[in-house]
Amino acid sequence: MNRAGIGQVGWLALVALGVGCDIGPKTRRAETVPAEPLPLAADTVVIGWPQIPEAAWLGGQVWVVVGADQDAVMVIDFAAKTATQLGGPKHLELAKPFGVFAVGDTAFVADWGKQRTSLWTASGTQVGSLPGPAQTRGVLPKARDAAGQLYFEIPPLAGPDGSGLRDSAMIVRANAALTVFDTVARLTPLDVAEIAEQRGHRFAPLIFSGNDWWGVRPDGRIWVARIRQNQVATIASGKERQGERLPDPVREVTRADRQQFINGYPEELRPVAEKLPYAPFHANFERGFASADGLVWLRKAKPALDSVRRYQVVDTAGTLRRVFTTLGNGLIVAASPRAALLVEQFKGGLRLMELRIPAPPPASSK
Repeated sequence: MNRAGIGQVGWLALVALGVGCDIGPKTRRAETVPAEPLPLAADTVVIGWPQIPEAAWLGGQVWVVVGADQDAVMVIDFAAKTATQLGGPKHLELAKPFGVFAVGDTAFVADWGKQRTSLWTASGTQVGSLPGPAQTRGVLPKARDAAGQLYFEIPPLAGPDGSGLRDSAMIVRANAALTVFDTVARLTPLDVAEIAEQRGHRFAPLIFSGNDWWGVRPDGRIWVARIRQNQVATIASGKERQGERLPDPVREVTRADRQQFINGYPEELRPVAEKLPYAPFHANFERGFASADGLVWLRKAKPALDSVRRYQVVDTAGTLRRVFTTLGNGLIVAASPRAALLVEQFKGGLRLMELRIPAPPPASSK
């Protein structure tokens, strides 16, 4: 059953019982983790893109960012204060890049225009490519483990009315030769609502309701940030081990939140955005990603009128270790063991900042 099916009152009760007010001992321990403000960045690079990119760390002070709306990929070097476009000015090797992950110092850039994943070094040299397999309906990989196995997120077939969105997406693993595929995990189905339109009825995901996020560690273990359970689970050999329940308040979606979302659309499309279905409450987190040391970062929901954003950092056992905060509307989009990449929009484009992660506070003597 999804949120649309149980109604707002019923969903509020479930949130109170299952997400926001868990009173088990693990959650009580997590609530004692203090929030730490991340220090302002001294290292800044500006690029003329209008949107927040996908990003990955390539080692040292080097990051790769993908601007899907710009059809471009850049390597950002904070030590040299440079932003270098992959593929040169004409970037003929790329068409419609939209995603990226890194294995060591190699960037794997997903490109739906070329229907392939191209591999790049930090110096801007293309060193290979992977085709979109027919077995995944052309879906490109989102991760790779140390054995060379590739991992794909296969969405459900939506169908003409979108009702298929109520099914689970699958995480599929393939061998390095892309000849053997198997399903290794399923994700939480999206919360959807039925919309009545002049042309008929259709189903659409609830805005602000969130979804699972996942990744793969070098040894092939899969981590999944479960949106409904509000925890980070680990899947290995077909078995799922749940992490601790994370502490979060129940945050109602306000008119200001909705208006901020609508304003993100071009003016001519805002009447359409007004009619989209909205969840009554914010999801516990908006996004999850892992740093090279295996820690999972969860970007928490921030109401439109709030100036502080929180990030929960969860270890490989699913235990909350640290909570970081940032001021303003900038977003952390990737992290290394020592730094976080924050992207902030301004009138002239994007300001990229490398925020140094402070050493952990000393353990309590209590």
